[in-house]
This record gives sequence, C-alpha cells and structure tokens, in this order.
Amino acid sequence: MWDYSDKVKEHFFSPRNSGVLNDANAVGDVGSISCGDALRLMLKVNPETEVIEDAHFQTFGCGSAIASSSALTEIIKGMKLDDALKVSNQDIADYLDGLPPEKMHCSVMGREALQAAIANYRGEEWSDDHEEGALICKCFAIDAVMIEDTVRANKLSTVEDVINYTKAGGGCSSCHEGIEEILVKVLAERGETFQAGPVKMKEENAQNGKGGKLNNLQRIRRIEMVLESVRPQLQRDHGDIELVDVDGKTVYVNMTGACAGCQMEALTLQGIQQKLMEELGEMIKIVPTKAGAYARAASQA
Repeated sequence: MWDYSDKVKEHFFSPRNSGVLNDANAVGDVGSISCGDALRLMLKVNPETEVIEDAHFQTFGCGSAIASSSALTEIIKGMKLDDALKVSNQDIADYLDGLPPEKMHCSVMGREALQAAIANYRGEEWSDDHEEGALICKCFAIDAVMIEDTVRANKLSTVEDVINYTKAGGGCSSCHEGIEEILVKVLAERGETFQAGPVKMKEENAQNGKGGKLNNLQRIRRIEMVLESVRPQLQRDHGDIELVDVDGKTVYVNMTGACAGCQMEALTLQGIQQKLMEELGEMIKIVPTKAGAYARAASQA
C-alpha cells in the first residue's frame, strides 16, 4: 500500500467542492473512464474581474484523484484566471503535503482540467494535443505529446518517472522503448544524456507474470491478491469485500458489513477498480453483485 499524507486522506474522506456546480460558466473535461481516470472541473468566473468565485469537481478515479481534485478547487478559488493558469501539478501535490510518486499522474490530470476549463470560459479551442501525437501507451491511451510535455514540465529523467506522472508504461510495459526514445530527445534539449538502465517495473512484471497473457486462474489469483490488500482497511471500518465472479473484464464483488450501502461505497469501489487495472495492466470494471445480477438478468432476457 502507498504511504498517503494525512492531508491526502482528509481530502479523500471529506472532499471539498465535490458535485455539480449548477451556475458554472466554465467546464473542463479531461481523461476517460475507459482508461481509468476522468475529471470534470466546473468554475464560476466573475465576468468583470475574471476571478474564480467557486469551483467544483466530479471525478472517476482513485483516492489520489479525488484528493487532487479537491485540493485544486481549494487552491484556485479567489484567483484570477491568469494566476490560476500558473498553478502546476506540483503545486497541487505540495498542497496535499506530497503524493506517492506512483500517483503524481492525478495532479497532472488536475492541471489539464484547469487549463481546459479556462479555455472553455474564454471560448478558445483547447486541446491537450494528445490526438496529434503518436500513441505510445495503448493500455492507457497516452501519446507522445503528453509524455513530452510532462517530462519537460516536471524535469523527468527515467521511465519510472514517466509511469508515475502519466501512467504510460504502467500496464504491459511494451511501450518502454518508445518512452525511452522520448526521454533521449527531451533530455538532449536540456543538455543531458539519458542513462538507460533496468526498470524495476520490468523486473517485477517478469516475476509476477505481467507483460504476458494471463490465464484465467492467474487473473483470478491476481484479483484476489488486490482484494486481500484492501480488506484490512475495510475491516477496520467493520466492513469487508468478497469476490463473487469474474466474467471477462468485469469483476463482481459483494460488499458486506458496514460497507454494504455505505455512502462511500462507490468511491471505495472506484479505488479498488483502479488498483485492479494497475495490477492487471488492462481495463477492468468492478460491479457490486446486486447490480451485476440485474445486468446479467437483463442481458439474458
């Protein structure tokens, strides 16, 4: 498990400004649910002063995505738009007293959502340029332009850095060579030389069977391992989770005890789903059994 600061936990369990902002006049959408992370940032901007009077968010992602989005809204409220554009993903992480390296991509998503929302307010055609670059990471649909921009903005220098900040290369690892080529190019711009070396994730994936096709038994064991890793946290809150079935890329679970019907159930399942996708290196949908039963009954009707 990652070591989260108290402030990250605070903004995850009690997120600020979560939900729809009905009178928003600026909206920025980034990410994709199919790729595991999505964020909508909504702003209420004073048209005379261009001051952000209010900010809300809706996100689909892990606990760090929720905490980063919550922190972003608190940072930018009261700022003028030009000042808000200067907020970096590192500012978001610093506000939270740091994020685990593996979760820095959540703060990058927040920065992009802010840029998109301000462009939307100003009537500009904002583009993250992702569709203009060659697709590097097929697992998470990350292209060369995004990787290059993130490497430059955060002075990254290793493949692990790129994985942590963008998720590119965090699935099957087949795109690591492409990431290395980008690092060679960008580091040369800084007058530095890329030092190729073993990537920890490659070694771990080889040992764990990642990077190759898993059979059904291996997938189920990997899923059970992830559920076991989160179970102690749930049990401390007098809840639990049970694996019910695995049907292709859909994992059916049963939430028990205090977790059943809890207001945080959806957020908990989102976090577990993200961990499953990171562990398996593929898109996974986690469904509580009641919803799963209804869905399967409907498909068979």
